[in-house]
Amino acid sequence: MNAWTVSNTLSPAEIDTAYRWIATESYWGKEQPRSFFERSVENSLCFALRDAEDELRGFARVVTDKATFAYLCDVFVCAGTRGQGAGKALIGAIMEHPELQDMRRWMLATRDAHGLYAQYGFSPLENPERLMQRLDPDVYARLSSLPS
Repeated sequence: MNAWTVSNTLSPAEIDTAYRWIATESYWGKEQPRSFFERSVENSLCFALRDAEDELRGFARVVTDKATFAYLCDVFVCAGTRGQGAGKALIGAIMEHPELQDMRRWMLATRDAHGLYAQYGFSPLENPERLMQRLDPDVYARLSSLPS
């Protein structure tokens, strides 16, 4: 069993790695401009998952007011680490973080990890008709085509 550790600090090199994961390997953040990622990291509570050798193996962000609402996003565990309990360690640490206790509402979006999140109390929306979104799926492509 691996000895996973989770912290809220990332070195510049780890931020580079997390950006590469999100912008090239994730299904939700492909081609995200680096400036967007850096801004998202600066304005979120970020989590770094490390292995026993202190190597970065996962990353996640929580967008929150630290009182009533938290949005869990950019959860990524590197391919060679999946299936070893790393995702559970990362989500467990996030859910236990002192600044994220007693939230009225947590939200997240996932295509394929429903079983993992269900273990931490997440469920499909009870009243999806009450929620709305404004989505611009082409924003990254559109911005990358603009002249610098």
